[in-house]
Amino acid sequence: MRRVIVSNVMSLDGFVSGPNGELDWFVYAGFVKGTEFGEYARALISSVDGILLGRLTYEEFSSYWPTAKNDDPVITERMNHLPKVVFSRSLKQVAWGDWGTARLVKEGAAVEVSKMKQELGRDMVVYGSATLVSGLMKAGLIDEYQLVVYPVVLGKGRPEFKDLNQRYSLSLIEVKQFKSGAVKLVYQPLNQAKP
Repeated sequence: MRRVIVSNVMSLDGFVSGPNGELDWFVYAGFVKGTEFGEYARALISSVDGILLGRLTYEEFSSYWPTAKNDDPVITERMNHLPKVVFSRSLKQVAWGDWGTARLVKEGAAVEVSKMKQELGRDMVVYGSATLVSGLMKAGLIDEYQLVVYPVVLGKGRPEFKDLNQRYSLSLIEVKQFKSGAVKLVYQPLNQAKP
């Protein structure tokens, strides 16, 4: 069975971006290439065979990755060649430069992801996409959360988790501190945790 892994960068106070979508607090020149974070990002994207995106993250990624020149070549190649499923009710179509590797699902994200988990293949990763993450979390479809917490407090912005009405218990399975001061925390839902 394929797993769904969430890989997100967040502020210490739980935001994935500033109030206007700002990412400048963690995206900077050299943020991936040749860094510990880059090694983590390369290893993760090399271990999956599908990317799941919500509308906002799709719009950010599709405007950057198809023409990326200065990033890690392994990450750029994987980002452009891997199949991507974009979940959005408002988009009419999705494109990925000249690559043609994105498809649109307008309704039923949980149903679609549940089917995808049953297919043969490697794990799938969700980047960004806080609304999608929360919806899949409610449906019990996320197998692992890989959260990189940056040493910054934004005060306000888009939260990593939103519109959740109950408690979700997680089990911490890995901690790694980066030289930048960021910390990677890996969690699994408690009922799926490995001993």
